[in-house]
Amino acid sequence: MSAVRFGPAERLHGEVVAPPDKSISHRAALLAAMSAGPVRIANYLRAADTTSTLNALRQLGALVDLRDSDVVIRGAGLRAAGESDTPIDVGNAGTLMRLLPGWLAAQEGKLFTLDGDASIRGRPVDRIADPLRLMGASIEPTDGRYPPFVVRGASLEAIDYVLPVASAQVKSCVLLAGLLAAGTTTVTEPAPSRDHTERMLAGAGVAVRRAGCDVSVTSTDELDMHEIAVPGDLSSAAFVIAAGVLVPGSHVVVRDVGVNWTRAGFLRILQRMGAIVIADLEPETGPGPDPCTGAVTAIEPVSDLDVSAGPLRGTVVEPDEVPLAIDELPLVALLGCFAEGETVVRGAQELRVKESDRIAGVVDGLRGLGAQIEATQDGFVVAGDAGLRGGVVDARGDHRMAMLGAVAGLASREGVEVVGMEAAEVSYPGFAEDLARLA
Repeated sequence: MSAVRFGPAERLHGEVVAPPDKSISHRAALLAAMSAGPVRIANYLRAADTTSTLNALRQLGALVDLRDSDVVIRGAGLRAAGESDTPIDVGNAGTLMRLLPGWLAAQEGKLFTLDGDASIRGRPVDRIADPLRLMGASIEPTDGRYPPFVVRGASLEAIDYVLPVASAQVKSCVLLAGLLAAGTTTVTEPAPSRDHTERMLAGAGVAVRRAGCDVSVTSTDELDMHEIAVPGDLSSAAFVIAAGVLVPGSHVVVRDVGVNWTRAGFLRILQRMGAIVIADLEPETGPGPDPCTGAVTAIEPVSDLDVSAGPLRGTVVEPDEVPLAIDELPLVALLGCFAEGETVVRGAQELRVKESDRIAGVVDGLRGLGAQIEATQDGFVVAGDAGLRGGVVDARGDHRMAMLGAVAGLASREGVEVVGMEAAEVSYPGFAEDLARLA
């Protein structure tokens, strides 16, 4: 593992272009492989996780042509995924692990094994296995819950499924299976989560309907996709934004960022804490479905983000906000160290089953830098206004933890050494270089 030191910054100034969105890149590649003809994906993220997706699709018979920042994929179509002689390696890509079985479960008579790295083998798959079994598929996880696991394709039946926990990945898995199931499949969310899959399916000609917390798809003959442009990743840009907010005297502009309302929860939390973030955001409840048909929009909104440093105040992040800011919640803890008063995050137990236990990682990491922070079962409590001394942060193989340590170093009094900084390559290649340029 490499160790990189990030010293205190006097100020940050300049512009960066956010890397392509990881969540959308995964979904675009998967839907392209399920489509009837070739699909061009513009601005596809070239990182470890999204490369795992392309490699997996090759194993399933897709042709993948890399062209500068674009990717052209010719897939097998909805019902003709090819069997692989070897396990499909998802690497460290949790999104791939949870979405791909939705397609494979409907490949009648075919058998697929999915596996990944050591981190993936500790991440549960029972939440996708349960609804897929209800639809008629056979899912066989290790120890009843973990990868590697076997998917046996079958003829699927539509279901009405109530998600026990708001999860865009589980919702997407069930909707993808619903494209190949007899009847209309409906997923009910306890709270809104990322809706990239629904928008992308709508753009591919699928009749996606939303009514309140319900989203539905009906059996489909084919996907009609030709081209899709991937916007900048707000979850990656969030680390640059946080640095711009925390380092006094800073002014940073992040270009071409996706501001889908189901991803912009972090920006709303930031503004509530007193940060200056100027952006053309989608309305807080989204564009809404068509009032007559319930049809979902296919548009992914994009905006530049203008960020300035300023005084912060503590806040409380409630459970219904968590799905809309799940990847950025470690940054809320960091911001809380510099905010006046107390910052509390509740209902974020999902953080314990990410690439690492992010509640434990954030609390241990920031406490080692001088923070006054305590873990709870479903989040953390930060006593702010003292800032951070500095020290060492172990990324624990988690890209978000690596980037958190880097931003903490810029805002600290003594600097931070990040052990395992290479983990950031999973989602934001060139992150350290962008920070250095701004400083």
